[in-house]
Amino acid sequence: MTTHAEAHRERRDIVSGHPMDEDRLIRFVAGPDGTVVPDLGRKLPGRGIWVAADRAAVEQAVKKNAFSRSAKTRLAPPADLADQVEALLSRRVLDGLGLARRAGALISGFEKTAAAIRSGRARWLVEATDGAEDGRRKLLALTRKVPQPPEVLGIFTSEQLGLALGLENVIHTAFLAGRVAERWTVDVRRLSGFRPLLPASWREEPVPGDGA
Repeated sequence: MTTHAEAHRERRDIVSGHPMDEDRLIRFVAGPDGTVVPDLGRKLPGRGIWVAADRAAVEQAVKKNAFSRSAKTRLAPPADLADQVEALLSRRVLDGLGLARRAGALISGFEKTAAAIRSGRARWLVEATDGAEDGRRKLLALTRKVPQPPEVLGIFTSEQLGLALGLENVIHTAFLAGRVAERWTVDVRRLSGFRPLLPASWREEPVPGDGA
């Protein structure tokens, strides 16, 4: 298990040259064939090469091949490295939801999710992208009425959420506040550097009670 001290170590981003918290970086290592391999779990052997967790930074590192300069050896980063990182982070976030459900830190269903938001227990509201607009709007409106509103994630379909959780028809989910949620939040924050956490259309939807 990662200790508090380990979670807040700083590393230098090879693109900007600035020291940053590890939680805001992606670790890469040199593969045996000279490729560049993402190491999201920070467990692969070899000297770590650290890049800020956002698409622009990874693309810049590939374009200038800052990996070779950092490793002091010739490396060949794939052109689609940023896409690879996004896909791996998305998978990691989904897997984290499955682990959270098994740990009792996740609840699903409209009424249970709404109750978790009202009580202040929800750290995240996770909404399926293909869920009905009416239920989503009601829950989003509810988040605006509580003292500590949960953050909202809306990038996965109902099918993707169902496969991750081992359930059917997963539309509304609340990730309960606690240590499990905080560890998962680190991965969501990193993923946000590669894709928006909400569809743009959701921000434009009228909110019930606000003239809708």
